[in-house]
Amino acid sequence: MADIPSLEPHDFWQELIPADAPLPVDDDSGYVDFYPARFPDGRRLLLPLRQLPGHRDRAVASLIANQASFPVEGALVEGMTAIARRYEPEVVVGLPTLGLSLARGVAKALGHSRYVPLGTSRKFWYREELSVPCSSITSPGTGKRLYVDPRMLPLLDRRKVAVVDDVISTGTSIRAALDLLSLAGVEPACILTAMVQTERWRSVLEEIRPDLPDCVHGVLRSPLFRYRDGRWHPDAPMGPN
Repeated sequence: MADIPSLEPHDFWQELIPADAPLPVDDDSGYVDFYPARFPDGRRLLLPLRQLPGHRDRAVASLIANQASFPVEGALVEGMTAIARRYEPEVVVGLPTLGLSLARGVAKALGHSRYVPLGTSRKFWYREELSVPCSSITSPGTGKRLYVDPRMLPLLDRRKVAVVDDVISTGTSIRAALDLLSLAGVEPACILTAMVQTERWRSVLEEIRPDLPDCVHGVLRSPLFRYRDGRWHPDAPMGPN
């Protein structure tokens, strides 16, 4: 198989690998440094494997959307927009921080004139009752809150809403966003992500509504990995996009 040179940390998320280009590893032999996540058209994006804190034999494939090249970001937005069109949303809501640029791109591609960004920075005119605690796999811990600008509420009122984030993994970020939107009387039609990372989020969303996981869609998918015999192996099969 063709050789792919070792990548420096800043080299990831920069290049789309053609569908017919050979890679040095496959699912049977496992992975060492990266995982080739597939786009629906077969193109692949090399994602670094990161060991989970406190788990010597568990890892996930990492996607940092705001470090991606413009062509990669464009491909992710294009894929998310194609999914969004099936739901015909009237408003796109973006999650901070890495979901905001993707949400902006999706809203623009849909022909919208604007989108609604959620935020973790409290402005003085925000209302505490329109906020919820939040955390994520990349930003764990407590004390952070998710806010919606009260001035944005009329844009959400009785509208069909698509929620956009970069990655769904444990489900905690999306759960916070759904809780916040619920305070504003909004139940999103769909949840769009650049990547669905593992299936750990599924039970979190099922607690909200049993059919809610069916509303989650990602352009890329990546499993949870287990370390054995010197390589990282997918720990469980992945469902459909």
